[in-house]
Amino acid sequence: MSTKRMTLALRGLSTRSSLQRLAGPLRLAAGLALLAIPLGGCSSATEAWDKVFAKDDTFVEEPAEKLYNEGLFLMNEKGDPKGASKKFEEVDRQHPYSDLARKSLLMSAYAFYTANDYDSCIGAATRYVTLHPGSPDAAYAQFLIAASHYDQIPDITRDQSRTEKAIAALEEVVRKYPTSEYAVSAKSKLEAARDQLAGREMNVGRYYMQKRNYTAAINRFKMVVTQYQTTRHVEEALARLTEAYMAIGIVSEAQTAAAVLGHNFPDSPWYKDAYNLVRSGGLEPSENQGSYISKAFKKLGLG
Repeated sequence: MSTKRMTLALRGLSTRSSLQRLAGPLRLAAGLALLAIPLGGCSSATEAWDKVFAKDDTFVEEPAEKLYNEGLFLMNEKGDPKGASKKFEEVDRQHPYSDLARKSLLMSAYAFYTANDYDSCIGAATRYVTLHPGSPDAAYAQFLIAASHYDQIPDITRDQSRTEKAIAALEEVVRKYPTSEYAVSAKSKLEAARDQLAGREMNVGRYYMQKRNYTAAINRFKMVVTQYQTTRHVEEALARLTEAYMAIGIVSEAQTAAAVLGHNFPDSPWYKDAYNLVRSGGLEPSENQGSYISKAFKKLGLG
């Protein structure tokens, strides 16, 4: 074979080998390009290739102290509780067994509460109490749960399930941590929450009175008298019971309601109304010791 023909043959062999070596990658690349076209829509080919060969961000672990202090800075200096909660959560995620993880969990609950993200606060604080029940800060975590429910109490015209949850959580603070500084605040909030439930019963009871559905009204006022004697609504409830019982002719209970009202709240304007109503029927206030009304107040030492 001549030198020229050998050169041409070698060139051809080299070209074919190169094409064969490139055939696999080119087929793969073509397939990837075809897949990228429907996914990318109007994206350019360059953007499609960028997506194929893009590098994933590498996770970099940060020191717990750095994350915690950044959270404190965002919370105290920047007034950014949402940003702070993310930093505190990151401490717990990256360093779950560190002492700062425990502190960060409580701080995240506080940050959520400050940001009015009550459900997240309840979740974080509940987790804290579950994981660290013997911690000195467990009382505060329990109080945050109660406060989150309490701050969502609706007006008396709406469903009061949130109020009931607040009462249960507040009672838990008082029961578990009676000597803590949060027990005093919890007791105060408890009275307000119970007053809210009593107000709800009174609101419905008044509605039934307007409709002259006295039996239904009595059931509502009875609830206030037997369960919420220490609320501000009990005076009106006793007066309304006097009115409702007089309306349906059960004068003994009407007399008892008026008598208990006068005994416990002699200066109340509601007692004046109840007294005049009983007298208008030719009767006097007279307490029946066997009545549920009398028993409810004696149970608390009020009768």
